[in-house]
Amino acid sequence: MPQQHHNLIYSFLFIIAVLLLASCGERVSNATSEASLPDIYPDYVDVTIPVGIAPLNFGMKSDDALLVDAVVADAKGHTLHGQGRETTDFDIDDWHKLVAQNVGDSLTVTVSAKFADGWHTYQPFHFYVSTDSIDYGLCYRLIEPGYEVWSKMGIYQRNLSTFEQTPLIENTQFEGCVNCHGFNRADPSRMSLHIRGAHGATLLLDEGRLTAYNTKTDQTLGFCVYPYWHPSGKYIAYSTNTTRQTFHIRHANRIEVFDAASDIQVYDVEKNQLIITPSLKTDSLYETFPVFSADGKTLYFSAAQALPPGSMQLDSVRYSLYSIDFDAESGTYGSTVRKVIDHGDSCSICFPRPSYDGRFLVYSVADYGQFSIWHHEADLWLLDLLTGERRPMVEVNSDDTESFHNWSSNSRWMVFSSRRDDGLFTRPYFTHIDADGHATKPFMLPQQNPRRYYRELFLSYNVPDFIRARVEFNNVKAVELINDDYRKPMGVVEK
Repeated sequence: MPQQHHNLIYSFLFIIAVLLLASCGERVSNATSEASLPDIYPDYVDVTIPVGIAPLNFGMKSDDALLVDAVVADAKGHTLHGQGRETTDFDIDDWHKLVAQNVGDSLTVTVSAKFADGWHTYQPFHFYVSTDSIDYGLCYRLIEPGYEVWSKMGIYQRNLSTFEQTPLIENTQFEGCVNCHGFNRADPSRMSLHIRGAHGATLLLDEGRLTAYNTKTDQTLGFCVYPYWHPSGKYIAYSTNTTRQTFHIRHANRIEVFDAASDIQVYDVEKNQLIITPSLKTDSLYETFPVFSADGKTLYFSAAQALPPGSMQLDSVRYSLYSIDFDAESGTYGSTVRKVIDHGDSCSICFPRPSYDGRFLVYSVADYGQFSIWHHEADLWLLDLLTGERRPMVEVNSDDTESFHNWSSNSRWMVFSSRRDDGLFTRPYFTHIDADGHATKPFMLPQQNPRRYYRELFLSYNVPDFIRARVEFNNVKAVELINDDYRKPMGVVEK
């Protein structure tokens, strides 16, 4: 081979070597050993994660950090290195490979940070890799935390194995508000979505068919909201709520959202009928947040004694957990409404969510009222449906709001909304819950550059729900239906 060819090859290899060394970042040298764990953002120290989750990139909380460096290692000698100014930025393919190789085991994370005085290396922590899988993705609303008007908002889906977020629908495509979305046990082919405003409608996605309904009737309070599907897919439980809001003059909570009236009904998807009953349509009770049990035989809901006409003593309204039987064969309710949990005058119960395996029910508790998402004291509680025992979920609760939550399809993971990050915006967190109801330390939804992403995101995540696969949502058809004047009416039958 001619000498010039050798020189070209050596030059090429030299360039590749330089690029590879550069890609590895700055070498950690002469580091001071710290006796403490690293103070990182997000706090991923000793969290339990599912295989397939996107890389848990993180940075140092301190703005004085010039670089953050992390080495993730398993017991077999495999390692993953990440380094950056704001985030570790792990290679996504190498991350998935390393996590998949250690299902049921743990990964050791060693963090170093460079400050003006040099490198500091901290005590290692762990990522515990669960044997329980998580669903494909998450669906949620992104909304400004405003009070009287809304700006841009939308319903989005996120692939949990990557950082890909795509919109299902945004209100820039029509005049109105999108809210109250719900799936049938994370089934992306069955979805209910409510539209408010001048083009109000309820969109139902059922096995690819998209239909716009008018859910308001002469025999019900108003439009159907807070959907929850029956496991058979034949029914959807809704509430109708006359909702109001007011503002506190001196209070840690800025706003109070409350119901002046509310009832519950079940929609028969096949017969296009709202099934009502006097038991769930009483003036003396505010009934809301209906959910079906895992076997579909019980309808749980929150309810409170109605205030006297004209009263605004909102801090005296406290919801309890109730239930009523439901027969899916005949589409009829039971004859008795039962009170399942009553915390008395101490707190109020809302947003009940039973696990799909039938073992647990998690609900939100606040001092009073039914809209815990605006209550800084709100926490999550867990009810064991087998034993009847209930307890606060101290493993996941924080000093700020914990509110809307949903289960993964295998009932081993839960996502919930929390304001613990900054006290202003709700962010989604995940926790693993084992067969005995023990929950692990929550971790925030991963982002490629979490510090920059969450600092620059002036939107709240609202009503997060798992999806087992990508939602095939015909956006063009949906906007066409919304902007059209026609709404399919619903019939009403009393049983």
